[in-house]
Amino acid sequence: MAEITDRQLNVKPDSKDIWLNESAPKGHGRFIARVTPKGERLFYFRYTDSKGARVRLPIGSYNKDGIKGLTVKDARKKARELSDLYLSGITDLREYLDAKQSTITAQYEKELAQLEQEKLEADALAEALASRQTIRDLFEHWMKIDIVNRKDGGAEVRRMFEKDVLPFIGNMYIEDIRKSHIIEVTDTLLARKVQRMARVIFSLLRQMFRFALDRDLIDQDPTATIRKARVFGKDNERERVLTEEEIKLLAQALPNAGLLLSTQLAVWITLGTCCRIGELLTARWQHIDFTKRTWLIPAENSKNAKAHTIYLSDFVLKQFQLLYSINNQYQWCYPNSKKNDAVCPKTITKQLSDRQRLSKDEILTNRTQKADALLLPNGKWTPHDLRRTGATLMTALGVLPEVAERCLNHIEENKIKRTYQRYSYAKEMQEAWGLLSNYLQELTIN
Repeated sequence: MAEITDRQLNVKPDSKDIWLNESAPKGHGRFIARVTPKGERLFYFRYTDSKGARVRLPIGSYNKDGIKGLTVKDARKKARELSDLYLSGITDLREYLDAKQSTITAQYEKELAQLEQEKLEADALAEALASRQTIRDLFEHWMKIDIVNRKDGGAEVRRMFEKDVLPFIGNMYIEDIRKSHIIEVTDTLLARKVQRMARVIFSLLRQMFRFALDRDLIDQDPTATIRKARVFGKDNERERVLTEEEIKLLAQALPNAGLLLSTQLAVWITLGTCCRIGELLTARWQHIDFTKRTWLIPAENSKNAKAHTIYLSDFVLKQFQLLYSINNQYQWCYPNSKKNDAVCPKTITKQLSDRQRLSKDEILTNRTQKADALLLPNGKWTPHDLRRTGATLMTALGVLPEVAERCLNHIEENKIKRTYQRYSYAKEMQEAWGLLSNYLQELTIN
C-alpha cells in the first residue's frame, strides 16, 4: 500500500481491528493506522526495538468530523520524525521519548519554581520599599491574611487589640517598636489582674511580629528576647475539680444566686456531659434529638473541628427539656438578646465569675450584688472546671480513661492509634454518661 488516505480511514468499522499500512524502505519503521470495532481511528509508528520485539508506538487519533485529533498529513509527518530518530540509532524510541519528556517537564518545573521565587522576592522587595507602616497597618494585614481563617473570622482578636494594644502602640511605625513597648502593653494588663488575658495578647503579638518577620516587613522580632516566665511568672496548669461536697453546695446555691434559669441549666448540662461551654452556647435545637436522646455538636462548633455526639442521660435530658420550654421559639438553645444569633460564649463564664468575688476584691459597677453567692470552699471555679470535674467523676465511677477521653471529644495523641483504632466506643460512652447522671442525681436531689 502506497499511502494511507482519508477515504481508507473512513471505512466502516468491522468486528475486528482494521489495520492500514504505508510502505517504507526496509529498516525505516512504518506508518500505520487502525480502525477499531468501536470506530476509533488511531495512528502508530511501528518499529523493531533493540531486543528484536515489534513495537507500535502511538502517535495520536484521527481528526474526524471536527473531533480534535491529527490529520493524516500531520500524523505522517510525526511518523517520519520518529523514523529519522530510529535511523539515527535510537532503537528504543519509547524509552527515549519518555526520558526526553521527563527532562522537558523537569526543566519547565525548575523554570516555573524560579519564576515563582523571583516573584516572591519581587513582592517582598516592593513591600519593603513601600511607605512606612504603622502597627495598625500591620495588624490589618495580619488579620486579612492569617486571622480571618479563624472560626469567628478574627472578631475576638480584633476586640482584644482594639481595647488593649492599638491604643498604646497602634500609631507607632513597626520598625520603631522595641521590647519595652511590648512589655508596657503586658504590664498594663497585669496591673489590671488579668494575667491570662495578658498571656493571650502577648502570644498574639508574637504571632503578628513573626508574620511581619516572615514577610520582611521588619528586621527583627521585638518579642523574640522576651521570656514569658520573667514577665508572667510560672504558668500553672489548672487542676480544679469540684468535690462531692462542693457539688452539693452548688446545687443549693445556684437557685439563690440571681441567675437566669437557663444559666443554671448550663451549669448542670456542662457538668453532666463534659462539654465545652462554647459548644453548649452555640448549640441549635436542630441538633438536639429528644426522641433518640442525642446532642450532635457539629464540627464547626467543636474546638477541634471534629463532630461529636453526646448521648443524653436522664439527668441531662431533664435540663435540656427545661431549657427547651424556655427557648424553644428560637433556633439557638442560648439566643443572644437580639435573638438573631447565639449568645457570646463568654456570657455564662462572666456571670459565674461575678458571683465568686471575695470581699477584698475590687467592687465592680453594674454587676450583681450577690458577689459571693457561688463561692465554694476550695476556691473559684469556671465552666471548664465543670468539664474536668465530670471527666474525673467518670473515671472515679469506674469508666475507662479511654472512654472518658472519648466523652471529652479529645483527639488521640498517638498517630498510629488514631489511624488504625476506629472503634467508636458509642455504647461505652453512653454508659459512662449514664453513670455520671445517676451520681449527679443523687448529689443534687433536694
